[in-house]
Amino acid sequence: MHLSIQLPGVGKRISDITIEEGVMGRVTGELGRLLQGRKAFWIWDEKVSTLWAERAQELGWPVQSREGAIRFRASESSKRLAVVELLARDLIHAGADRGSALVAVGGGVTGDLVGFLAAIFMRGIPHFQIPTSLLAQVDSSVGGKTGVDLPEGKNLLGAFHQPRAVWIDPHLLSTLPPEEMRQGMAEVIKTAMIGDEVLWRYIESHSEDIRRRNPEALARVISACCLFKAHVVEADEKESGRRRVLNFGHTVGHAIEKVSEYAIPHGDAVAMGMMTATNLAVSWGRFPSTDLVRLEKLCRTWGLPTRLPAALNPDHILDALSADKKRVSGTLHFVLPVRIGETVEVIDPDLSELRDVLRSLTA
Repeated sequence: MHLSIQLPGVGKRISDITIEEGVMGRVTGELGRLLQGRKAFWIWDEKVSTLWAERAQELGWPVQSREGAIRFRASESSKRLAVVELLARDLIHAGADRGSALVAVGGGVTGDLVGFLAAIFMRGIPHFQIPTSLLAQVDSSVGGKTGVDLPEGKNLLGAFHQPRAVWIDPHLLSTLPPEEMRQGMAEVIKTAMIGDEVLWRYIESHSEDIRRRNPEALARVISACCLFKAHVVEADEKESGRRRVLNFGHTVGHAIEKVSEYAIPHGDAVAMGMMTATNLAVSWGRFPSTDLVRLEKLCRTWGLPTRLPAALNPDHILDALSADKKRVSGTLHFVLPVRIGETVEVIDPDLSELRDVLRSLTA
């Protein structure tokens, strides 16, 4: 599948997204055409470079520093300005300038960090994404959100900087650990919950195919998620309205990550956030309890949590929401489901009711 995100503004701004088994074999040729004389510097998650070094070299992808490649250890703890500075200095020493471009090869952390680096290096240079995790392929590589974390919260420093192209090859998931597949499935379930009931039914009936990395099943899920997100981003690139629907499960999820000091992985935190929002919607009579059962069942199918750890203090989670980047002028925008495939945005929900739901899920 080939998608294009076409955005308004000065000049022609298009992000091309290709989803295809084996597309990694065409990256070098397509990149050469798109660079238009620029020199590309490849920034790798070092774990990915180790797993794919032999195949990458066969395809002509730079893997060693002498070839224009930079490797770093990607983890949530590496999403810091200090790491951005180190990578920027590596680029300077390697000869990068305003006429350069970056290629990110890795999961969500790599894409977020390299995209942010591209946005600020020499006041902005182009970048390209080759996502290697399910989470990155279905979500974070698409849409142009980049950023790093502060101790006060996730992605509090960042920029909207659209990649020129995203090459998504499901084959790269063949080396992905099951735990990382599980984390990515939280974003797939989120997408189905907020806007694609057909995708929801497909996941319910084809989870085993997805788990076995069936190429057709992976392509179906990745394409559906990217198509939905592309439509949302085209309508609202900088999250002034429509794009906030993508925050379903993330408002509470990011707070949970922070309170746990990032011991809870992103996908697990999003699942907990979805369960919190959905239980709140059920308590208000705005979401069918029978569909809450379906959400619980699908989360369990993928080993995603349906409750919160007892060690998490609901009051601490609510405190963390105050620093969430989704607060605008002191207003909390909270996305609630009304049915599978449809949501509504609630402004400043009653925190006492939210606290009650959190307590019920930690009891």
